[in-house]
Amino acid sequence: MMMTLGFFVFEIHTAPYQQLQRQTEWRHNSQNRVGQRPAYQYLGPGEDTITLSGTLYPELTGGRLSLDLIRTMGDQGKAWPLIEGSGRLYGFWAVTSVSETSSEFFRDGVPKKIEFSIALTRVDEKRLDLLGTATNAGLLAASGLLAAPLNRARDTLSGALEQVTRL
Repeated sequence: MMMTLGFFVFEIHTAPYQQLQRQTEWRHNSQNRVGQRPAYQYLGPGEDTITLSGTLYPELTGGRLSLDLIRTMGDQGKAWPLIEGSGRLYGFWAVTSVSETSSEFFRDGVPKKIEFSIALTRVDEKRLDLLGTATNAGLLAASGLLAAPLNRARDTLSGALEQVTRL
């Protein structure tokens, strides 16, 4: 396990990311002064974002279903705990965007290669109304368990179909 977002597990069979980029900002307000540089006042923490990016090869790793599960989490507008495989807790994060680029396709249009990027934004832990519920996360996790078998079944059917068309 590389990391979990709620009950979605980032691993080789779901969405193994190859890059994690984090950007943390702090807010400062400036006040212009005559004949001097502006004065700055620290206002507190700003946005904290993480971008996970990588490449999926559905024959070996997760596929579009894994990215669709992340999109479902984003659709809920909730925050989820982000925990690294080492046990490091990053806090609570909301999915703010998912992008994918598919290339190198099979005959049926299914991509052999999917490049993805997932953007997460840290939310205030004190806003309990934004937290994802265990029930919703449990349903997503159960769906995630189906990703690998569904991909294998698709690949098996695809291989069988190719053999039939060769006959």
